Amino acid sequence: MKNIIYKIKQNGGFVNAHSHIDRSNTSHYFSKSEQYLFLKEKWKLVDKIKSESSFSSYKKRMLKCIQDQKEFGVTALLSFIDIDDVAGFRAIEAAAEVRSETQINFKIACQTLKGVLNKKYESMIEQQMHNIDIIGSLPSADVDKALHLDKVMSWAKKYNKRLHVHVDQLNTSEEKETELLARKTIQWSLEEKVTAVHSISLACHTKDYRNEVYKMSRDAGLSFVSCPSAWIDHPRREDLAPIHNSITPADELIENDLIVAIGSDNIMDVYKPYCDGNMLFELRMLLEACKIYDEDQLVKIATTNGKKVLGIKE
Repeated sequence: MKNIIYKIKQNGGFVNAHSHIDRSNTSHYFSKSEQYLFLKEKWKLVDKIKSESSFSSYKKRMLKCIQDQKEFGVTALLSFIDIDDVAGFRAIEAAAEVRSETQINFKIACQTLKGVLNKKYESMIEQQMHNIDIIGSLPSADVDKALHLDKVMSWAKKYNKRLHVHVDQLNTSEEKETELLARKTIQWSLEEKVTAVHSISLACHTKDYRNEVYKMSRDAGLSFVSCPSAWIDHPRREDLAPIHNSITPADELIENDLIVAIGSDNIMDVYKPYCDGNMLFELRMLLEACKIYDEDQLVKIATTNGKKVLGIKE
């Protein structure tokens, strides 16, 4: 790994292309039983920390997390930031202030945990577009995923911003969100401007289906962010599916000429209480899970590809 670390430094350092640092270092607010809850149950549970967070506490947490990221060799970072009726504008405005004060290349995306089809949340996000670098999306937060994508893609067109979308997070063949995202990207003529975050459930499908999605993704110019340790704790299920790791099938994406970057996802919060945001650990997990042993490819995943999905000019 020493040679890879050296090359990463020569290429400007790690890019953490997906995180949620406004909630970082808050795992101690939650009980062990709460930490064991399922993902969608935690979507509601995080209101607890948001309701107790002031502008100054948000800012303090984010500054601390960014300092930790710098110590891990991260030089560019994207964080989704909560905007809703519980967090209000405290988190996003604190993030904007942190962005202006820190030396790291810090990009802000909106977290749409309460959806975008409710007029209240739609209005709140639009009011903060001046503070948003990249439009964030969580289609599962709304009943109609297609309409959700139509809304965020209309914003991407209107405001000329890149779009990052959480898709296929649950490691189940019931999910086909990456396919939907590719189709919608082409429909909205947003080729090369949309990034799929996670796409774990792709690996649950047959080889023929995966290849069709890879072709659609190339046509759509989709890029991908894998957060290797994010779903490694996936609970056992009895579904029948191809044998696979609960991780983005990055090796196949790369074989199909698709851009793959990496992120940490949650850092020491109720979702991942022991994830410290060490990007070398994330890279090592990706290479082991997907058998990516090409050092130059790994360096691109950790650096150049991250800059591409964040729209950072080299």
